[in-house]
Amino acid sequence: MISDRPIDLGAVRLVAGVDVSVKNEESQAAIVVVTYPGFLPVETVLARCPTPFPYIPGLLSFREGPVLEEAFDKLKAEPDVFLFDGMGIAHPRRIGIASHMGLWLDRPTIGCGKTLLCGRYGPLPDEKGSAAPLVDKGETIGVALRTRTAKNPMFISPGHLADIPTAAELVLNCSPKYRLPEPIRLAHNAAGQFGQ
Repeated sequence: MISDRPIDLGAVRLVAGVDVSVKNEESQAAIVVVTYPGFLPVETVLARCPTPFPYIPGLLSFREGPVLEEAFDKLKAEPDVFLFDGMGIAHPRRIGIASHMGLWLDRPTIGCGKTLLCGRYGPLPDEKGSAAPLVDKGETIGVALRTRTAKNPMFISPGHLADIPTAAELVLNCSPKYRLPEPIRLAHNAAGQFGQ
């Protein structure tokens, strides 16, 4: 594990959502920094470059990392935590994009996967806030977390400088209305707007 350090949630003031969209072999990264709590946008940065690597599950860092580095270089705000649309340690090699980029940023990062990449989890009630440990090869690597009642869970795992309990708590706190945590939802919308 890259880090097993609790996030001091009482000290979090800015949270960044991170996502990349690919269209016609061009990648656009978006980082949206919002206040926490409140989710008021503070800064949005975009970066675009040719997509350097094919989509291969488990190797997202090679596809999205270069454009994300360009976007991080443009960032003026200093987020306390970064939420990634992708995995942290809930990854076959225990180093998903949130872990990989967290090492580069040296900031707390959390992976928020929409689909299960590895591991298994037990019964999960339908109510928002329900969580079940995500276990792979006898190791707890994250949680399946219901961020919206009766919707598919998100798969939450620490990336860097975070632990499972506070990562899950922060993601749930960042999901007041939608399945996707609000910072990631905003980044997803921004990344998908390629324009001219």
